[in-house]
Amino acid sequence: MPSLETAVRLEPANGSPESVNPSSAVRTPGFAEIYQSYFGFVWSITRYLGVEQAELDDIVQDIFITIHGRLSTLERPESLRSWIYSICRRTVSAYYRTKRRKLINTGTACMEAELDWATPQYITEQSEQVQLMWSLLEKLDVRKREIFVLVELEEMTAPEVAAAIGIPLNTVYSRARAARQELEEILQRHQARIQVQGCANSP
Repeated sequence: MPSLETAVRLEPANGSPESVNPSSAVRTPGFAEIYQSYFGFVWSITRYLGVEQAELDDIVQDIFITIHGRLSTLERPESLRSWIYSICRRTVSAYYRTKRRKLINTGTACMEAELDWATPQYITEQSEQVQLMWSLLEKLDVRKREIFVLVELEEMTAPEVAAAIGIPLNTVYSRARAARQELEEILQRHQARIQVQGCANSP
């Protein structure tokens, strides 16, 4: 996992925006290949989007059922990863809407229905470094947080993110830069608090 000081990956590896060579057709992989190659991606994205552990397997299964059913509609195989992410996002949104209706029907206090990211209690089995990362990410606006997670943690390029979320490419760039700057400021404040606490506890 990259540190918070790691530069945001705003460009593809070749240093230029993604481009497709019209002379070389990209093959659409079969469903079994997609499942094997993208299961980890789908699982982590679904977890990042805040699906509870107990329901995670069912939501991931729903996502792959949707992928299987819609694979024939994929027009740009070179954009497969962003296409899969958009399905994850819509599926999780439907999950929140359904959960909100159930809570309303049962008279339970309504939870926030927007896409949200996993909180530290969802990832207690992971390292303290990861928990610290998420506790800091929670302080970001949800839109900035989404961009940062996709670019930094999932290593998607800015054009992929723009295609997956349906926002202008320049918006991805600006949100990613703003997220990185804000996270650096949050990290500095956190380190300052740790230092103050250390001094206060020293004999």
